Amino acid sequence: MTEDLVDLWSFGADACDARCITTNGFIKTDGRAVMGRGVALEACQRYIALRAIQGRALQTFGNVPTILLPDHRPVLVSFPVKHHWKEWADLALIAESARRLVILANEQRWQRIVLPRPGCHNGHRSWEREVRPILRPLLDDRFTVVTL
Repeated sequence: MTEDLVDLWSFGADACDARCITTNGFIKTDGRAVMGRGVALEACQRYIALRAIQGRALQTFGNVPTILLPDHRPVLVSFPVKHHWKEWADLALIAESARRLVILANEQRWQRIVLPRPGCHNGHRSWEREVRPILRPLLDDRFTVVTL
């Protein structure tokens, strides 16, 4: 795993194969996912139908990393950090999401994947003390964790 001080959205198709957004597992009564803060909100501002796409993905696959925009380059992938949007990020869920993301990257043959520091902004977790120690042994050098 590498780290970089750069905006998640600055990576184009020539710079990475997949871009991850941190998400939660909550679905509203209208079937759309709650994506109201952080990079999930930024993604929804770029891709209007994303709340509905994520809601269907949650209903179909559960709260696991899922390719949300398969025809977009780079592909957009959910990275669950919370079960409910009101909660703090769940460190066990972050670890499980990382393990599943590695499997997905292997299956898709992705060579470069970027993601924000999962659970560290709206999830209220410490990058240095809590999240980095979890991710370091799980994510290889194909993965770049970014922050500004």
